[in-house]
Amino acid sequence: MANRREFLSATVAIAAAAAMRPAFALSDTTSTPAAAGMSRRAIPSTGEKIPVIGMGTSGSFEVDLAGREPLREVLRRFVAGGASVIDTSPNYSNAEDVLGDLMAELDLRDQVFLATKLAADNRAAGEAQFADSLRRLRTDKVELLAVHNLRDWKTQLALARELKAQGKVKYVGLTHFRDDSHDTLADIIAVEKPDFVQVNYAVGAPNAEKRVLPTAADNGVAVMVNRAFDDGKLFSRVSGQPLPGWAAEVGVTSWAQMFLKFALSHPAVTVVIPATGKPHRQSDNLRAGSAATLDAAQRAELTAMFA
Repeated sequence: MANRREFLSATVAIAAAAAMRPAFALSDTTSTPAAAGMSRRAIPSTGEKIPVIGMGTSGSFEVDLAGREPLREVLRRFVAGGASVIDTSPNYSNAEDVLGDLMAELDLRDQVFLATKLAADNRAAGEAQFADSLRRLRTDKVELLAVHNLRDWKTQLALARELKAQGKVKYVGLTHFRDDSHDTLADIIAVEKPDFVQVNYAVGAPNAEKRVLPTAADNGVAVMVNRAFDDGKLFSRVSGQPLPGWAAEVGVTSWAQMFLKFALSHPAVTVVIPATGKPHRQSDNLRAGSAATLDAAQRAELTAMFA
């Protein structure tokens, strides 16, 4: 496993479906389509490649009917830009309903790598919740089902794996969003080896580098990064500041792109899922998925800025 970590470190700069489609085949490693320019990375458990910029729905998709209008364009630009991974949860108010309705209206389900979660306290509640998520998302399966914040994780991970065996789920995972849970998360990853882990990671909040990211790399677990903007705190810290002089060398034209590229420059990271309800910010985020990532010196300079 150490050799894998050494290999990844040496390559730091390298960079689903309609309601009636067939169940996922275990041998399916077909890459999700992506527009020219959008980098893709492999999910270690299968080799399937996914675009490196995804999208979260917490907050941004928790809207009323009037709030859906800009989200249509957000979603349209997302797919047109070569992205596919969208993360949601039954815990995010009505986000699953809004996402499901918009995917249906725009006929985009086949172009989306859809991720949702189990956030329940027992087997029966998990089963009922997943059935309701499928209804709300207007689909009969999802690409990724993760246990939300390790809640009742043993029961819910077992359920997710059963749903995977049934063809209703393609990948299973675990999530958390707090630094104080990283050690527990890393311990579970080492034993359970899920397909994915979702974790908070940002240049101003790099704790995941200590154990979660290395453990994921060593155990062949894909990493989905949430809170790459540290809940917006990073933007306030760079207000009025110019980008580093080398930004153009890595194709960066905004601080949002810089923060996303920082996360993507870690070799264990597979995809980053920034959330937005604004079309122009969606377009800006997507630009972080092309061109080079940051080298070690550039990462170190950014890290020093936010230490």
